Amino acid sequence: MKKTRLRAYAALIARKGVNVQKGQSVIIGASLDQPEFVQMVAEECYKAGASKVTVEWRYRPLQKTAVRYQSLKTLSTMENWEIEKLKSRVEKMPCMISLTGDDPDGLKGINQKKHMTSMQKIMAQVKPYNDEVEGKYQWCVAGIPGEAWARKVFPGYRTSKAVEMLWEAILSTARVDDDPLAAWDKHNADLENRCKKLNEQTLRELIYHSANGTDLTVGLIPEAKFCGGGETSLRGVFFNPNIPSEECFTSPMAGKAEGIVYSTMPLSYQGELIEDFSVRFEQGKAVEIKAAKNQALLERMIKADEGACMLGECAFVPYDSPIRNSGLLFYNTLFDENASCHLALGRGYIDTIRDYDRYSLEQMRKMGINESVIHTDFMIGSPDLSVVGRREDGTEFEIFKDGNWAF
Repeated sequence: MKKTRLRAYAALIARKGVNVQKGQSVIIGASLDQPEFVQMVAEECYKAGASKVTVEWRYRPLQKTAVRYQSLKTLSTMENWEIEKLKSRVEKMPCMISLTGDDPDGLKGINQKKHMTSMQKIMAQVKPYNDEVEGKYQWCVAGIPGEAWARKVFPGYRTSKAVEMLWEAILSTARVDDDPLAAWDKHNADLENRCKKLNEQTLRELIYHSANGTDLTVGLIPEAKFCGGGETSLRGVFFNPNIPSEECFTSPMAGKAEGIVYSTMPLSYQGELIEDFSVRFEQGKAVEIKAAKNQALLERMIKADEGACMLGECAFVPYDSPIRNSGLLFYNTLFDENASCHLALGRGYIDTIRDYDRYSLEQMRKMGINESVIHTDFMIGSPDLSVVGRREDGTEFEIFKDGNWAF
């Protein structure tokens, strides 16, 4: 892969992803597979004006080893220095970059009950600090090709070739072409226009149908809006939280979902794949789950807390999208969710509330924003998926037809 293309991608993450402002600090989380590219991203952040860039490395085998040998109490305990680090981030509001490239099967065989119990306890301790910074800082998740991930997407190829092919797929879907910054300006404008059209409809329900059996009605929050592409922090900085991104999304009314929905792509969760599953909702809660693979893992996930069994996001992505058209299954939610319409179980997004800076978290929860320690996307898009929005006056607006935008 030419370094000029990688450099352009690194600049895209720094300048359109988190949009580093002069004097801001940056924290990059990354796996060990692409240290040279991580260095490029750090350098581009400095060129954009960053005062300090810190890299926090991840290595899933170490995580797996910790779960095996540490007690549940130790796994579930945050040390004082970890708490102080969170407090420092609340104070300094650094830009947060996550470069994802981990092995989709990297935690296979782990004690899932022990792992999930400890993660739930840790996330409960982290949540107050996340609430403090929500909407106030810039963040971006982008992909880098880990070797194990590349072999999963391109089985049968030697590792070096698979990594090269995955790099090409990542750069293509991230719109890294002759001028990626201009390409993202154009893309953001298109998503903004679609959201504007949706927001003009005063929609109160979304009705999903597909020949695979999906028959679901989801209630919407009157004060909520559809968002897509880039967003603006409460500090007035425009940034793109996901590269790539093809979605227009909103947070639905917690407790308002009826019917059944079928997944159309595998869900990579906690390092394992959940496949061929359905979720049936009554009074907003998932009351029945069936899965061909890892059903128990999915059942544990929706029991993480009171809000884990309710929806936190409804997102529209056309079937005719760059990621879908690549013909690849990425086994990575960042990419696969942008190939397909999807829903998310768990936490809703407060910035989908109009003028959310005027309200307290408690007020937005009362409006209907779901609260949970998890936010897990799963894909439901299909070639025949139809989505109709029901307006406040009872009339209907066609949103998706045959898997793509109807307007």
